[in-house]
Formats: sequence, structure tokens, C-alpha cells
Amino acid sequence: MLGTDRRTPPPALTGGGKEGPVALLDAAALHTVRRRAGLVPARAGDRPESAPHDGRRPLPEAAGRRLVQLLDDRSAPSGGGRRGATPDLGELLPQWLTAANQHGYRAPADALPALLDAARARTDLRPQTLLFAGGRGRWLAGLNPEWKFALRGAPGGARLPGLQDAGAVHRLWEEGLFAERIALLSAVRAEDAETARTLLATTWATERAEDRLMFLDSLRAGLSAADEPFLEKALSDRSRNVRSTAAELLSALPGSAFARRMAARASTCVSMDRTGGGQVVVVEAPHECDAEMQRDGVLPTPPTGRGERSWWLGQLVEAAPLDIWPVRLGGRTPEEIVALPVLDEWADELHAAWCRAAIRQRDARWSAVLLGAPSASPSGGPGTSSLAERAQLLATLPAAERSAWLASFISAHGLSEAFQLLGVCAVPWAEPVGRAVVDALEIARDAGSYPWSFSGVMGLAERCLDPAEAARLELLTATPDEPEGASPGAGGYWSEAFQRLVSTLRLRASMLAELADARTG
Repeated sequence: MLGTDRRTPPPALTGGGKEGPVALLDAAALHTVRRRAGLVPARAGDRPESAPHDGRRPLPEAAGRRLVQLLDDRSAPSGGGRRGATPDLGELLPQWLTAANQHGYRAPADALPALLDAARARTDLRPQTLLFAGGRGRWLAGLNPEWKFALRGAPGGARLPGLQDAGAVHRLWEEGLFAERIALLSAVRAEDAETARTLLATTWATERAEDRLMFLDSLRAGLSAADEPFLEKALSDRSRNVRSTAAELLSALPGSAFARRMAARASTCVSMDRTGGGQVVVVEAPHECDAEMQRDGVLPTPPTGRGERSWWLGQLVEAAPLDIWPVRLGGRTPEEIVALPVLDEWADELHAAWCRAAIRQRDARWSAVLLGAPSASPSGGPGTSSLAERAQLLATLPAAERSAWLASFISAHGLSEAFQLLGVCAVPWAEPVGRAVVDALEIARDAGSYPWSFSGVMGLAERCLDPAEAARLELLTATPDEPEGASPGAGGYWSEAFQRLVSTLRLRASMLAELADARTG
């Protein structure tokens, strides 16, 4: 409209005695209507295919309402150091999804968008969410680019043909999305491992390196001596990561030719010192990393700060079967072997390699020996002081032995050293672990310890303690007297934290009872 009061619009626009600005607006409106009326309608796109049928049973009505509440997460804690006494609903969603999948429920159709949004924001939710969402969730994800993670991520939503239909199986293997192919390979392998290996071999040479790595990793489930020929071929793969994974899997097969080759190499490096009365271990690390060693997955170049010979030694020992050492070292037991002195400060390198071997071979006896007594200092144990590696060793122990060891460890060293180890215990925690954690928290409270330093353990306890412990913990919800020198306000914090713990345990009990209700909505 700028300038219409100084310049008269063309006569064609000012008919009817209208002033310039009004005439110009009328002309613009008329032109807009004319342009819109002249548009040719776009051709309608193809309708999406119908969502697949999900034959699983529906959620109980109460469990459906709980799912909406968890997804809304209206009670999420506010920022800052104090969380208050209200349960954190969002942190219970993974446990709810796991339990729902164990019961075999299907996701409510109207909850699928919120479930996919939650899984997009939190990668830890994806496997269980996609399993719960099923084929319908994957179908819906195909209509929204923001949910594309569901099409390549965890294979929970993949629709598989009947495994007896060889033609459909091969078509899906040749043409399917990655999630469908990895799910198909796992399903075929569970039914017939030989057919799965044959299927994998048909396209192996043309697969991308990252896909070959994932397919190879899927062989961990049900790994057996029959996989050895395929894995031996993978040792010559053009991808270093694929070669390393193949070597790792072969080393978990103590009877494989690979394991025998590694055993022969490692045996030449570690022996008893005959000059010292046969009571001391002597180590002679490799002087070179030849082509055959490299073909078997030994990496020639060490990380920064590591010596070449110690780097090669560690790789040989961790890949060698553990059962060679009692024979090689005088018929001694693992307990006696680990207790032997080692010359020339090779003990740490040798024990660390044995730790990795015990983890790789899932050897509970060696793991227990290398963990040492739970009362011993973590920095002075026979194996490793790395908490991550200690957690892996602990995970190889039988559940009851694992719980007893960790409970004693907490009693001896407190919670700060045990936090990472707690993650390998099944949920809900066994009674010894739960009692040890609560006792340690109570001791910290009574000592007036800085309360916020225990918030991580308290959050873990909310998710992992047995809900049946709620009644026993009720006494700890009272505000304690603050001892001299305690952190200001610590008593109130501890009271809130235990109130939240008790409330969360009761909420979890209700949540699990709702899912166990046989009356579905």
C-alpha cells in the first residue's frame, strides 16, 4: 500500500469510484481468488498399506492407565539437588515395558505415538519399546521420519515370514530392511543354525562392513563348534573390526583350531622358572607380531603408552583357553596359579589378560579367583582394579554366588566402590544385596554424610530393590537427629529420599500387580 496516496493506481483498479488504497486491495483479493480457482487439484497419493494384525492379548485396563501415566511423567523431579519425596515415573518405564513384554501384551494403538516419541528421546527404551509396539509400531514408524530409528534399530517390530517358506525367507533376506534381516537371521539361527549360516554366506561378500559386523555378532547366541569354519574365513575379512570379532568368538570355542594356535603361542610365553625351584612364573613376551599372528586378530600397533611386547602378550594370553594353564604350570589349580609370584613385574599384565580371558570364556571359577575375596582392597586384588572389568567378572558368576560376593563387598567397602558392580545383579536384587545396600545407606545417614553424594545409589535402589522391602524401610522415613558436623539439612534430605524410596517400591508393586491381572480390558 506504500505510495498509493501519492500515486494514483491504474484506472482498471479504481472503477466504481473507490479510492486508490481500497481499489488496490479489492484487485489483490480478486486476483487471489482467480489464482486459487485456477489450480489443478493434485493427484491423490497411494494409501498406505493397512497396519498388520497383532494377535497378542490386550493390556489390562489398569495397566493401560498406568502406561499413560508413565508416558506423561507428570511427576518428573524438578532440577536442583533435592528431588522431593515423589517417585520419578519416567525411570519406571523401562521396567514396565520389560514386564509387559514378559506377559506377552500388545501395545494399545493410541499409545504408539507417545511410545515411539519416548524411544526416540531415550535410546535405552528402544529394544523393549519396539518389541512391545510390534509390527504396528514399525508400520507407524514408516510414516514419520522422526521415528526412522525403529526401521533400523532393534528388530522388535520386524515382521517375519514363516521359516518354512524358503522363498519368502530369501526374499526378505535379499530385500528387507536391516532390522528385518537381523531379526530374520536370529530367528532362523534359533531354528536351524546351519541354514542361518548358509543364508548369511549368500550375501556376505557384498554386505557393508558395519552390517557384516552386526551379523557376525549375532552368532554369539548359540555359538558352537559348527560355527568355526565360517569364523575362520572371517579372520581374513577386509574389515579390522570384523576380524577382531571373529577372533573373539573363536577364542570362546576352546576346542577350535584358533584356540589351539593361540594356546601354542601363549604357552611359549609363560612357564615355571625351573631355576627357582619351580615356584615362580617367568614370562617371555613375543619379540615380533608376524603375519600369522595378525591374521589371527593380534593387533600389531599398541595404544599410546603401551609397550609392543606387553601388548602382544596380553592379546595372546586372553585368547588362549584357560584350561591350558593348570597343565602348563605344574598341575596347579586356578587359585594356586593366581597366587604364584611372577618375575620381572609381569604379574599385572598376566593377571589382566587372564581376567579378559575369563570374561570372554565365561569361566566362573577363574573369575571368582581373579575377583579375590570381597573384603580385599580392590586396588590390591589378584586380578584387576578396573571397576568395569570387575563388573564383567562378577557377571560370569552364578546368581547366588554373585549376590553373596557383592553383599560382602558392600559391607567391607561401602557404596561408592560398589555402584558400578550393582548393575550386573538381576532385578529385583536378591535379599543379601538389597539388605547390604539399605544397611550402607542407613549407616551413611546416621553418620551425617553429605546426602547428595548417595543420590545415584538411591535412584538405583528405587528401581532395583525388591518391592517387598517397602514395609521394612518405613522406619527410615522419619527425620533423624543430625549429628555434630553433619551437612546442613542432611536429615531432611535423607527423610525425603527414604520416603521416595518407599513410595516408589509400593508403586512398582502396584504396577507389576496390574500387569499380572488376568482380566484384560
